[in-house]
Amino acid sequence: MGVVIESSVWVPSSSVYIFIFLSCFFSLSLFPFYLSKHAPTKSPPFYDHPTFASSLRFQRYFLLLYSLASVLEGLWSVYGEFELVYYGITKEDTVTFMLIGFGAALFVGSFLGLLSDLIGRKKSCLVFYIFHLVVGIWKRITSSPSFWVANVCLSLATSIFSSSFETWAVVEHDKGHRQDLLNETFWLMTFFESAALIGSQVMSNWMVGGNLEKEIACPSTAAILTAIVGIICISRVYGGSPQTVTFKEYKVSFYSYILCDRRIWLLACAQSCLHFSIVVFWILWAPTLVADGREVYLGLMYPCVLGARMLGSTLFPWFINAPLRTEDCLVYAFIIQGLLLSIIAFDYQEIGALVTQYFLFHACVGLILPSLARLRTMYVPNELRGGMISLSLAPTNAAILFILMQRGYYRTVENSEVIAFAAVGLFAAAGCMYVLKRLGKQPYQNWHKL
Repeated sequence: MGVVIESSVWVPSSSVYIFIFLSCFFSLSLFPFYLSKHAPTKSPPFYDHPTFASSLRFQRYFLLLYSLASVLEGLWSVYGEFELVYYGITKEDTVTFMLIGFGAALFVGSFLGLLSDLIGRKKSCLVFYIFHLVVGIWKRITSSPSFWVANVCLSLATSIFSSSFETWAVVEHDKGHRQDLLNETFWLMTFFESAALIGSQVMSNWMVGGNLEKEIACPSTAAILTAIVGIICISRVYGGSPQTVTFKEYKVSFYSYILCDRRIWLLACAQSCLHFSIVVFWILWAPTLVADGREVYLGLMYPCVLGARMLGSTLFPWFINAPLRTEDCLVYAFIIQGLLLSIIAFDYQEIGALVTQYFLFHACVGLILPSLARLRTMYVPNELRGGMISLSLAPTNAAILFILMQRGYYRTVENSEVIAFAAVGLFAAAGCMYVLKRLGKQPYQNWHKL
């Protein structure tokens, strides 16, 4: 007599998506009423000022370019693992490709922010689209692409994405002297990035469909077209003030204003710890969900956690206009994140509870990212911002390389230990923000220049 084993499939309720949508809608729609009642003084009518109008046009144009860049990042993050499976890449080879990518991000990508400060941020963003264009063409014209080449290019592109786009936005907004518009840009960047990542998943699923043999190259075609559109759009605003600083002057300024300032070290440490926890999450979230043997549709979880990130970003303007200081807000958010990862690491949870913790974790991410960007505007000179951001991610890439080797090759650490290490990093980030507040007022005024 045969034994029939029934498979159990866990699917999130559709009410979750409705809740996220309505929460974002009410957060955005009710904020103007909150601001009108709690603003200490009424702002003068800047909307007719030509400088403000120019800044507003750039903001819309920049968000379009940033959304296109986010779609490119999302296409490879969603489609990359499926492509590896399609070409028969083993798990050991996948770990090797990841090591190559993070190695390139560590030894080359750490200095791309400094390079963008020297050659110009728009040029650096243009290189980002060129990297994606090269990878798309490479995968389109080769029947069995060399994934180490693609991983190197994509890792370098991600390094540019993390530093140059934000720096470019700050430098351009600085010309308008509108702090409220820049703060708005910060949370809109997180909001649009999350929405673009969800859109890239929809695009990949629609293009691949059910015929893998014919449609396997379609996402590469979409990446090529998106990169070409991005190159054309960024070329339209390619003009601007040329970079006049020399490498020697930049080196002296970077040492004086960045390396010798312990406040910026604290800020960089918090950024590195957050980035490490996010990378660890996206590497281990799937193994953690399926640990109890039940089948889970990861494609349904992906928009859920990104929707939570969108919701968290909409909370940023509420907190930025509250009496609570940004450093205090970050202390609480980092502690909540650390507690959530601690529970995930040391206490077995049912899938529904895990998804709830993932939801809260990414809601905190959506709040923390624009908050850290605002602190960078307060503490870091615009001319050195890209280099500071890229170098702050170097410890993260080094830690990920170490963990991948220990976990992927030597099997000396468990997934729970890696998650626990990320939780400790988040508690350390909370401590950095507490010390940063105790050190007093920022040394530079907002939107300063050297």
